[in-house]
Amino acid sequence: MSLHTRSSVPRRVVPAVLGTLSVLSLLSALPAAAQPARAAARPAAPPPRQATAAEARTDVYLRSVKDRPAALRAFFRQLPKGGDLHNHLSGAVSTDYLIELAAEDGLCIDATMTAVAPPCGPGTRPAADARTDRAFHDAIVRAWSMQDFPPDENGHDHFFDTFGKFGEVTWRHRGKLLAQVADTVVANNQSYLETMVTPASDGAKRLADQVGWDADLTALHRKLAAGGKLDKLVADARKEADDGDAEFRATEHCGTAKARPACGLTVRWISQASRGSSPVRVFTQLDLGMRLAEADSRFVAVNLVQPEDWDSSLENYSLQMRMVGYLRTVYPKAHVTLHAGELWPGLVKPEALKFHIAEAVDVAHTQRVGHGVDLVHEDNWQRTARTMAARQIAVEVPFSSNAQILGVKGAEHPFTTYRRYGVPVVLATDDPGVSRIDISHEYQYAAATYGLGYPELKDLARASLQYAFLPGASLWQGNPTAQGYHPVAACRAERPGQPVHSAACRRLLDGSARARLEWRQEAAFTAFERAHARG
Repeated sequence: MSLHTRSSVPRRVVPAVLGTLSVLSLLSALPAAAQPARAAARPAAPPPRQATAAEARTDVYLRSVKDRPAALRAFFRQLPKGGDLHNHLSGAVSTDYLIELAAEDGLCIDATMTAVAPPCGPGTRPAADARTDRAFHDAIVRAWSMQDFPPDENGHDHFFDTFGKFGEVTWRHRGKLLAQVADTVVANNQSYLETMVTPASDGAKRLADQVGWDADLTALHRKLAAGGKLDKLVADARKEADDGDAEFRATEHCGTAKARPACGLTVRWISQASRGSSPVRVFTQLDLGMRLAEADSRFVAVNLVQPEDWDSSLENYSLQMRMVGYLRTVYPKAHVTLHAGELWPGLVKPEALKFHIAEAVDVAHTQRVGHGVDLVHEDNWQRTARTMAARQIAVEVPFSSNAQILGVKGAEHPFTTYRRYGVPVVLATDDPGVSRIDISHEYQYAAATYGLGYPELKDLARASLQYAFLPGASLWQGNPTAQGYHPVAACRAERPGQPVHSAACRRLLDGSARARLEWRQEAAFTAFERAHARG
C-alpha cells in the first residue's frame, strides 16, 4: 500500500489560502537573510566561519554566474552534496518512469488516472497508450505529481493523493525503483541515500489484527514476539530486501563490465509505519522496523509517515510518541527519525501546533526531526530548539514539499531559526518524483532564498553525512554544527584527495563507514574547488 494512501482515514479540509512553490529566483535577486516568522528572545548568531582560500575563490565563481542560469544549474549539480536523509522511495521515482513501468506490467489507467490491475475493462485504458498518446501521458503526469499544479490553489490534498494513484505500480519493483532513484542521486553528486519503505507490510497487518490492541505496551510487544511471530516478519522483510537488491543489481548491471555508477552508492533503508492506521498496526510496524534494524545492517531506523494533520494522526500522536519512546528501550541500537511539525496555522486547530516537535524530542527521543515546520508555533519552542542543538538532533528540510504541501517558504520557513539556535540542518528531497525536483534544486533554492555562500553550502552537505545513520566514528571532532568542521587529531595533517600517511587516520577510515564517506566527500570538495577556482 502506498505510504500516503488516503483509504478511509478522515482528513481535514485545508484552507485554500495556503500557496504552492513559486519559481526560483536567481541569485541576482537575493533577499537579505530571512527572519523567523515570529520574533523572540534568541541566542546571538554565531560568527561566520572563516573560508579557506579555495572556498573563497569558489564562492567568487558562484556569485559570478548568478545571472547565467545554465552555469548556475551546473554548479549546483556538480556540488558534492553528501547524502539524502529524507526520501520516500515510491515518491522519489520519476513519474515518467512510473508510467513506463505501468506499461511494462500491462497495467490500466482508470477515469481518475489511477493505475489498476489488468484486464483493462470499460472506463480504463492500457497504460501503454501513454507511449504514443502524449496528451494521455501528460494527464497521468499531472495526476501523479505536482506538474502544472495551479500556483493559486492548495497542493496538500493533490500531493498526498498522488500516492494512491500510482501505488499499483510501486509495490511490484522495489529494485527497479531504487535503481532509478539511485541514478538520480549519483548524477547529483551524492554518495549516500537513506530511503523509506514499508517492510513486510501485509504480514505486519495480519499479525497486528491477530494479536489485537493492548494499552500495556510491554505486554503488546511480548504478544507480538511470542512464538517467533515478529522474527518471522523480520525474515520476510529480509527476503523482500534480498529480492530488491537482486533486481537493483540486475538493473544497474552491478558486478559486470557495464556496471552503472549507482552500483557504488551506499544505500540504507528506513522502515516506515503508517501513522493513520490503528494503534496496534502502528505499534506492530514500529516494532518490526526496529527489530529489523538490529538484525540487518541494510535497515537503520524507523519513521512515521502519512499526513500529520489527519484526524487519526492528531488523535493518536502522543500515543505514538510513547510507542517509539518505549521501543527505543527495547531496541537501543535502532535509530529513529520522525516526521514532526509538518503542520501550519489554518491546516489544524491551534492546539495541535503546540507540542508535536517537543514530544518527538522529549518523549520519543528521536535522533532527527523531519520537516519541523511549525517550530515557532509550539509552546516554549526556544527550549525545544536549544534541546535539539545540545543533543545534535538534526532537522531534515525539504523546501519544495514544505511549499507545495503547506504553502510555507522563504521568511516563513524556520530554516534560519534552526540555524540561529545551532540546530543541525540537512537539506533533503522528501518526494522528488512527486515534487518534480532534485537535491540540486533544493541547494540552489537555499542559496537564492537565504543568501548562502559556498562555505555554508559546503557545511550543509557535510551535515548530511555527519547526521546520517552510518556506523562508526566521525571524521569531525566534537559538535561540528557549533564548533565548525575540524578533522579529528588523527587526520588533521592529511590532505583530502591525497594518499593517507598517518596510521591512526588510516585506522579510522578503515574502521568507520561514516568517516570513509566523509573523507571521500572532502576529496570531492577539493576537486570541485580546484575546478571552479579557475572559473
